[in-house]
Amino acid sequence: MRKTDGRQASALVLFDIDGTLLRRAGPHHREALVEAVRKVAGIEAPIGHIPVQGMLDQDILTVMLRDAGVPDRLIRKWMPLLVRRAQWIYARRCPEDLTEKVCPGVGPFLESMRRAGAMAGLVSGNLTRIGWKKMERAGLKRYFRFGSFAERGPTRGHLVKMAIREARAKGWVARTAPVALIGDHPNDIRAARENGVIAVAVATGIATREELAAHRPDFLLDDLRQATLSGLLW
Repeated sequence: MRKTDGRQASALVLFDIDGTLLRRAGPHHREALVEAVRKVAGIEAPIGHIPVQGMLDQDILTVMLRDAGVPDRLIRKWMPLLVRRAQWIYARRCPEDLTEKVCPGVGPFLESMRRAGAMAGLVSGNLTRIGWKKMERAGLKRYFRFGSFAERGPTRGHLVKMAIREARAKGWVARTAPVALIGDHPNDIRAARENGVIAVAVATGIATREELAAHRPDFLLDDLRQATLSGLLW
């Protein structure tokens, strides 16, 4: 994770991962969830019918198990084990190199943020070790100070709130510093709105530009090649 010199960042920009920073990163994430259910619950629970885009990993696991007929009390009992096992599996199966899966414009935009003294954080529906492993293998981990991942809260909006709270509480950014959330799904736009921060939508995921536009983000970009930090925040 990126180190700082102790000065407060000029802005905080939070990023979703799948569809925003990376796309078509392979089946390994889904396979880790399926395998975790197989190992912990001893059942086959398919995932292919679930529209996982924009969902938190724990919610995906819950839907898988409910659809397989597992009662909620057992889902709650098994969830901590499922979370640990899924992360363990993914860390061992993740491709060695995800650099070719980085979305257009991501590297230059993150580098421009670094030069401008802005802070980059992650807000992702991925479980923690899965999210960081993707960033590591994509060569992007060095740009991010911290992350707010699926285990941290029940909704994406809550994850955004926790990320902003952490950055301010630790003195990384001033309370008056601008904050933006960049994502590829309507749930990212909703999460930004819930927290009163700038909503930036990029059409690099499954959602079409028209679907994103219907949710009226503050900015709608084809990809991050169109983004400038000053244009989004000031």
